[in-house]
Amino acid sequence: MLYQAYQTQRDLTAPARALAGLALYAIDEFPPAFSEHPLVQRLSAGYEMIARSCLTHTRPPFGFETVEVKGKEVEVREEVAYSTPFGTLLHFVKVGVTDQPRVMVVSAMAGHFATLLRGTVAALLPDYDVFITDWHSARDVPLDAGRFGLDEYIGHLIDFLEVIGPGAHAIAVCQPCPATLSAVAIMSEENHPALPRSLTLMAGPVDTRISPTVVNELARSKPLEWFEDNVITRVPFRYPGAMRKVYPGFIQVSAFVSMNLPRHVDQHVGLYKALVVGDKAKAAATEDFYDEYFAVLDLPAEFYLETVDAVFQRDLLPKGELCYRGRKIDLSAIRRTALMTVEGEKDDICGIGQTLAAHDLCTKLRPSKKTHHLQAGVGHYGVFSGRRWSTQIYPRVSNFILAND
Repeated sequence: MLYQAYQTQRDLTAPARALAGLALYAIDEFPPAFSEHPLVQRLSAGYEMIARSCLTHTRPPFGFETVEVKGKEVEVREEVAYSTPFGTLLHFVKVGVTDQPRVMVVSAMAGHFATLLRGTVAALLPDYDVFITDWHSARDVPLDAGRFGLDEYIGHLIDFLEVIGPGAHAIAVCQPCPATLSAVAIMSEENHPALPRSLTLMAGPVDTRISPTVVNELARSKPLEWFEDNVITRVPFRYPGAMRKVYPGFIQVSAFVSMNLPRHVDQHVGLYKALVVGDKAKAAATEDFYDEYFAVLDLPAEFYLETVDAVFQRDLLPKGELCYRGRKIDLSAIRRTALMTVEGEKDDICGIGQTLAAHDLCTKLRPSKKTHHLQAGVGHYGVFSGRRWSTQIYPRVSNFILAND
């Protein structure tokens, strides 16, 4: 009933948002002498806040049309390299550009779409042939597509690397770090020809026993049955994934917002003020952020519950007890894939040391093939987006990839 209650609320408030949108359109059609009156500007700002007061469930566009490569502007095309009901391997093809190192960016399946990593991809595009895991919202996946749990997630990563081919590099951001590390271990043990040359893990929960955060404590505070009973629900009949059990993206985003509620309130107050005074640049920056942040993706229930259990409650990977299709994952099998870890000093989602732990777990990997970077002054999202990512973190990641290409 949880999802249906949310859907009912959206349906009941839709007319108010639609009327606010019509009012905005009408105001824009009036002459400037009217629309620029202080009272009208306040009304317009209020209508826009009402029109924006909802989550969306559609992936925003990446929006890369061109990119500068070696001083030349080249066209960028998005192409599907491989697809399943649960995810797409998306390729950013740069027309006329060849022989760049291939990089697969592994995005999180954690309530947001892959476009949350737009800044990550933007930094990589000029120098690399970039692919990204573009996960689908579970509410749009029919029941007959089957289950999608941690095994299937890891299996998808291996399949995606096979499609890209030998000699690629992988960058995992946040939640998929343990799964990507596991995929590399499995491929190493099998001497897989598509084994990546390097793996970069960024702000990911490899070992949540280290420097536990509020997120970690919440995951441990309740038994797994509590999560199944309270946050798992079925998709309403109107969607392709009708009756599929999911962990809704609206719950995940609500939890993230509640962790920093005063900041989000201040941002929206600032947006209203910017709209009133006509500060279009400031308003657009805030709107762009929340258009992305409030675009939500539903997770398959089995993937969510297995991740909570294996990664956040029982820490199976660092204990050497995590299995892939019944077989224990042996991180000591990683001998050839160079490893870099990146953490943020102020990360309140993934504590300092949780990602770094991967180095101690890869016991057979030579020290010369390991490197770590702790970025001062950034929180979780600053590790993979924003100014410090592009000017301080990315150059180190790029040097690491090139050194192991």
